[in-house]
Amino acid sequence: MTAGLRDAIRAAQDRKALDLSLFDLRGVSSFTDFFLICTGTSTRHTQGISDAIVERLKKSGLTPAHIEGYPQAEWILLDYLSFVVHIFIERARLFYDLERLWRSAKRVELPE
Repeated sequence: MTAGLRDAIRAAQDRKALDLSLFDLRGVSSFTDFFLICTGTSTRHTQGISDAIVERLKKSGLTPAHIEGYPQAEWILLDYLSFVVHIFIERARLFYDLERLWRSAKRVELPE
């Protein structure tokens, strides 16, 4: 796990993101190594989580290669190439169910 991914996890935790899950996609996916998935309680909360992650990683010199969904904020995707952060509101997370789609990936224990 990279320092950038650890910082993203900490930033999400600091912003009170819910139900954080980390998946190791190495050997399962060719486009990224890890997925970090979390939930916000509202669209404003998902934007706040996204902002916190982007700000924290920017201090380390990391910027996302791509951001999707920020204006609607029901599913925000931050693509840092070696890892992708998915920030959902609850109903979108249940609907898209990435955990089921990527069930062949190894779930990683999150740092405290």
